[in-house]
Amino acid sequence: MLKYVEIAEKIEQYIIDKDLKQGTKLPKFNDLIKQYGVSKSTIVNALNILEKSGIIYQIQGSGIFVRRNQRIGYVNLIENQGFTTDLDEFVITSKVLLLEKIIPSEEVRSNLECSKDELVYHVKRLRYINEQILCVEESYYNSTIVPYLNEEIAKESIFNYLKAALRLSVGFSDKYLHVIKLSEQDSQILELKKEDPALLTEELFYLSSGTPFDFSRTIYHYEHSQFFAQSNSLNI
Repeated sequence: MLKYVEIAEKIEQYIIDKDLKQGTKLPKFNDLIKQYGVSKSTIVNALNILEKSGIIYQIQGSGIFVRRNQRIGYVNLIENQGFTTDLDEFVITSKVLLLEKIIPSEEVRSNLECSKDELVYHVKRLRYINEQILCVEESYYNSTIVPYLNEEIAKESIFNYLKAALRLSVGFSDKYLHVIKLSEQDSQILELKKEDPALLTEELFYLSSGTPFDFSRTIYHYEHSQFFAQSNSLNI
């Protein structure tokens, strides 16, 4: 993991652990250099990551401040930091509906840039927020990058496993949004009616190297999900 990414994660974790509120002033730039024992450029890059992720904002001549979503229970549509981060005041659990290694379809191969001979992990989970259904999530992982998954891992945060156990550096993602009517199958899983409205997101996740490794579809329960989007650098 790049040093500035590591420092960015440490600062973010500090904000979460201390439950710092919007507008809380963080240590001065030079104090951060001393605190983490790194170069000026490392702190600059770390702060840039945090600012682009909507975790902090900087005011020239005034300092560095915490920027946090003030409405509790909203999922960030732009930056995907995982439900456990966006909804950290709630109990998030998962039920694994399916976990198998399969030959990828043409659509999955195209997104993950893998050959028809490369197997992928297919994981389908029902996600809950405070024991209410939040969404059904279907993901495909390139097994050359994610060589092992089991139900125990899938019940928790898969991304935490990828970063902590596999030491993967997750870089960025492309997200596509659709408003749909539920199929018979999805309505039964979500305990809704057929043709009820739903938000479907398709997302392709990349390593920091630019290599795609996870193609996911998520269908949200319209009664139990709400969303927000943060904007940065508004030039008006």
